[in-house]
Amino acid sequence: MQYGRPDGTFDIVPPVPCGRKEARSFVNDSACWLHVEAVFRKVCKAYGFAEIRTPIFEQTDLFHRAVGDGTDIVAKETYDLVTRGGDRLTLRPEGTAGAIRAYVSERLWIERPIAKLLYIGPNFRYERAQRGRYRQHHQAGVEVLGASMPSIDAEIIDLAVAFYKALGITDLTVKVNSVGTKESRVAYIDALKAYAEPLLSEMSDDNKRRFEQNPLRMLDSKDKRDIALLENAPNLVDFLDDASAEHFNKVCTYLDALGIPYEVDHRLVRGFDYYTRTAFEIQCKVLGDKALGGGGRYNQLVEQLGGPATPGIGFGLGIERVLITMEELGLPRPGGNQLDAFLCPMGDAARDAATTLASILRNAGLTIDVDYLGRRLKAMLEMADAGGARYAIVIGDDELAAQTASVRELATQTQHTVSIADLPAFIRG
Repeated sequence: MQYGRPDGTFDIVPPVPCGRKEARSFVNDSACWLHVEAVFRKVCKAYGFAEIRTPIFEQTDLFHRAVGDGTDIVAKETYDLVTRGGDRLTLRPEGTAGAIRAYVSERLWIERPIAKLLYIGPNFRYERAQRGRYRQHHQAGVEVLGASMPSIDAEIIDLAVAFYKALGITDLTVKVNSVGTKESRVAYIDALKAYAEPLLSEMSDDNKRRFEQNPLRMLDSKDKRDIALLENAPNLVDFLDDASAEHFNKVCTYLDALGIPYEVDHRLVRGFDYYTRTAFEIQCKVLGDKALGGGGRYNQLVEQLGGPATPGIGFGLGIERVLITMEELGLPRPGGNQLDAFLCPMGDAARDAATTLASILRNAGLTIDVDYLGRRLKAMLEMADAGGARYAIVIGDDELAAQTASVRELATQTQHTVSIADLPAFIRG
């Protein structure tokens, strides 16, 4: 019996060998993933972040409390399960709640008055599978805990932009808004409901449900009818308390100083209940209105999850969308299965010696592969080329007797005779 992949998932496999006409999509190519993850870690390190890794499942109530019962994620998209012992667990649908739970569980505020955390890992949401939206998707993100100043908000946006630019993605649109505080949103929600109620009969079923359960989420609708009907709805920024308005103005001032162009989007509220004050998204034209990533401030979340009162702000991005964007923009394919050299042993004695020689070269810090099938020289050279090797090292009885190797530079077809002792230095160049 042949088994297929579950709906909404995909396999990430090694890149197609060099020289083949076909190529995998960036999303299926493990070399592309390794490149994006390495760039993310490198950029985050430059901003002083350290990595955190949390379980892929948590207590179900964690996500209900943090993300919010009225959000689409909790209402329709979580993978919930009950263990044999009766524990209610949920596969994580987003990264922030688990990171904050770990911050509280491990009491990280004691050793890190300002904790700057990064994470990379899979999330799970039961939604209609489509390109760029998968039931198992992968998120990279950062959280800063313990800092409330608006300069940190701007720094997080700066980090996100720096990451995309490091990958070659430069056609970016940064959208920002302030969702104020929970207290200041009360008057806004009343005004929004008063505006939306006469229009409810024309809205989507989802927005009718949101009107009753969580009116602010109506602004998060992607339904074109809802967007048009809410076009002239009141702006949240007009209902901000003085402190939130001042905070937002300072964030914008810092973005101006950093030279980051941005748009104020009055409909931007993001899909989570924990946001306070700053909310932002980053888009790229090739994805249309889909966000490459986004985030915001959550000044009550740590306390809500059992920790001390601690301000926080974070940012998350979908790695799949990053890879799709890179491919759509025609950026060079990252990585590949490059080898320093491919060993081509000719004869039984050379095949025995190749195992030891490969180990010596690998211990010298070189990437080495060996022919294990006893093929003819022509086939071995083709394999070396397909593997992206810079050199093919040919050894046979004559070379063994002389303790030398015939080294072929594949790009130029130049051939050299090199002593075995000098091979590591020669290959390193």
